[in-house]
Amino acid sequence: MNQYETVFILTPVLSDEQMKETVAKFKKVLTDKGAEILNEETWGLKKMAYAIEKKSTGFYCLLEFKAEPSVIKVLETAYRRDEKVIRFQTVKLDKYAIEYAEKRRNKNAKKEEA
Repeated sequence: MNQYETVFILTPVLSDEQMKETVAKFKKVLTDKGAEILNEETWGLKKMAYAIEKKSTGFYCLLEFKAEPSVIKVLETAYRRDEKVIRFQTVKLDKYAIEYAEKRRNKNAKKEEA
């Protein structure tokens, strides 16, 4: 299994509850296909560098997971079918990116404890 990181931007017109439901839907797509979710971060409503579909802000979400390469195609198809998703990008992490991701997770865990 490879380790992946996916970031997707949801439309800003969603309520907080709708945003959480959408993130849960994508997590379910991953777990149904046998992926192991390592980390989930919701970065909140952020301003984008340029307008997409006449929207200048969006809800940013990050999911880190381990999965077989075939799962990526299923996940990205789910992104394309959901009209709430403005943009998405999924990348396979190399050994250096995996180290960095672990450091970031540990740093965020320490912040939450404090």
